Amino acid sequence: MTDFNIKILEELSNEFGPSGFEWEVQTILKKYVEAFADEILQDKTGTLVFTSKGKEDGPKIMIAGHMDEIGFQVSAITKDGFLKFHQLGGWWDQTLLSQRVKIRTVEGKLYPGIIAAKPPHVIEPEERKKVVTKAKMFIDIGCTSIDEAKELGIRIGDPIMPDAKFEIWERPRIKKEDKDNEEKSSVTLAVGKAFDDRIGALIIAEVVRKLKGKNIAHPNIVYGAATVQEEVGLRGARTAAQMIKPDIGIAIEVDIAGDVPGIDDTKAPAKMGKGPSILTYDGSMIPNPRFRDFVIKTAEELDIPHQLSLVPGGGTDAGVIHLTDMGCPSIVIGIPTRHIHAHNGILDLNDVTNAIKLIIKLVERLDKETVEGFTRI
Repeated sequence: MTDFNIKILEELSNEFGPSGFEWEVQTILKKYVEAFADEILQDKTGTLVFTSKGKEDGPKIMIAGHMDEIGFQVSAITKDGFLKFHQLGGWWDQTLLSQRVKIRTVEGKLYPGIIAAKPPHVIEPEERKKVVTKAKMFIDIGCTSIDEAKELGIRIGDPIMPDAKFEIWERPRIKKEDKDNEEKSSVTLAVGKAFDDRIGALIIAEVVRKLKGKNIAHPNIVYGAATVQEEVGLRGARTAAQMIKPDIGIAIEVDIAGDVPGIDDTKAPAKMGKGPSILTYDGSMIPNPRFRDFVIKTAEELDIPHQLSLVPGGGTDAGVIHLTDMGCPSIVIGIPTRHIHAHNGILDLNDVTNAIKLIIKLVERLDKETVEGFTRI
């Protein structure tokens, strides 16, 4: 990853864009891809599509990464000026208390707030043992009445995003061969919000950029789709796939990095820094077995670090892409990320680099005969 790539990732990560409110993020990405995309399209949900054209009669490859992030909307304003909220996407209650957020008004003004609940000093001992649910939380914006909140321009329906700042962490890695021998290296980690799934959208953009910049010949038409509203029902991928009618689908997503305390390897096998993951199953799609094996074989032959993963719950944009028209063989390639669906995630940029390498090689190898072979009986 060059400094310029990291700068784009920083802009994408920091920008405001909960589900249904992604247009400012899409504006950043559109400005970036204009320099190298052969064509830029858009559906009416707001999904941005940019192409790399190889052979005009080649397979249509849809590579999707969603631009929305999990967030909230104002659901009510109390008489004392506190905000109640409902979630856009999946949040776990325990990650929320004392976290900062930003509320955006219809005029585009951003106001900070803090998610809060009653302090422990006034909670009965039995109640302290219970998890505080979102229904009992509120956002404190520093107002003392509903009129003061309205004076700021805040109203029901206003979107809310996590308040988190992108950072780069350089960290050592020490590999011990035995007690007398160790190998030292370093890694570059990205820390911030909305990696789910703006890292996927960035990867798609980098694939198209490298195909153009390195003049890489390929026998396909690549459609990079920066989709919207994935976190609330895969909505942008559904409409974009209807527009594209792809022959093959690749969703680029985050994967759950299971290398943190308390997670069993059998529940989340992917680990940060060990390469992109190839999903063998998720709650929305069983990958086409021949396509899955083709992806694995490509990574093995080219010695690209990779991992096999399985996510029993949840789903990705591939869940609707693979059902488009008469069906579309699809796969999910993930970036193992710690602490997803929270204010801050952590990922290894080496995994991003290897994902880009793998996808470019897939694009080079996926010709018409190969794609048709995935479903031939």
